[in-house]
Amino acid sequence: MMDPSRPPFTCTYTPEVAELLAALNCTLALSTYQAGKVILLSSTDGEKLHQLPRTFDVPMGLAYEDRRLAVATKHEIVTLVNDPRMASGYPNKPNWYDAVFLPRSAHYSGAIDTHDLLWTPNGLIGVNTLFSCLFRLDDYYSFVPIWKPSFITELVPEDRCHLNGMAAVNGKPRYVTAFGTTNTLQGWRPDKLKGGILMDISTNEILIRNLPMPHTPRVYDGELYLLLSASGEIVRANPEDGTYDVINRVSGFVRGMDRLGDYLFVGSSHLRKTHTFGDLPLAQEGATFCGIIIFHLPTGAMIGQIKYVNSCNEIYDVLAIPGIRRPNILNNTTPIFRRALSLQNITYWGKEHEETTPNTRSTPEQGGGGAEE
Repeated sequence: MMDPSRPPFTCTYTPEVAELLAALNCTLALSTYQAGKVILLSSTDGEKLHQLPRTFDVPMGLAYEDRRLAVATKHEIVTLVNDPRMASGYPNKPNWYDAVFLPRSAHYSGAIDTHDLLWTPNGLIGVNTLFSCLFRLDDYYSFVPIWKPSFITELVPEDRCHLNGMAAVNGKPRYVTAFGTTNTLQGWRPDKLKGGILMDISTNEILIRNLPMPHTPRVYDGELYLLLSASGEIVRANPEDGTYDVINRVSGFVRGMDRLGDYLFVGSSHLRKTHTFGDLPLAQEGATFCGIIIFHLPTGAMIGQIKYVNSCNEIYDVLAIPGIRRPNILNNTTPIFRRALSLQNITYWGKEHEETTPNTRSTPEQGGGGAEE
């Protein structure tokens, strides 16, 4: 139940959450297209959870590699880069953050309903749900299709099978999830509760059928995991015989997952009756919650959770970013990001209204601290 008397994005969390994030020396990043935010969650002391929401236009898929954070938004793919040298001189709060993600490029793809993203040796790959394909970015076009399911006969903006999730093996896309094998305009909708599939794109083989709205396939230590959103289940797939084993279940629409060490971080969403999926049994139960659930992967045991009580109802993606305890992130719509000048050997924060004139200078050796603005 949402509580309008509390500040925006109020969340509660079990004590284990802050302790674990501090011990893992990591930050959680989550995207909520419903609230229009990318949210960073971290802890420096193992007792208190720090939260920093930033506005993006309908953010969904997230991908992180080599200091680069890609965010799929409504009309574009935004790439941000962490330059920790900039953190100490951040004008609004100097010597506070230990990292700062700065916008460095935006690819204007158009509203193609980009879901999962993946960094590969050949660049960024995305799931184009509207056109039922995987795509790569290209300077000349909105997108370049690189694969589509064999049952999709043509690339048209009809969301024919609700292709949504993508898993990598050795840095290359290998598995995908979809809500059906239909080849008509949103043909997956009538059978969404049991029409889902897991597919191997290297062979075009459907590995598992009859899945309840699968999302977020991921490969960890050679094992293939995915989320069954309509049933709230976290499962391990057995592609050889078309079955799966349930790791655990939660009372929420599970979507968005990442692992760090032995711990699995899974996103859970409310499903309002007015939502696209509001007719699911989970929504009728009325017991769903929005937040992050943490599991001990070797045993499947739930060890902690974060629950939003205000502002945030639905989560799309979750990342566990290692090596950062209190990061900052700037979007590409607020003026201050234009003042961040980062060169290979030196950085500057330009003055307001005089962005080419530096007022703060740092060398690569001058790092920063961390906290929310």
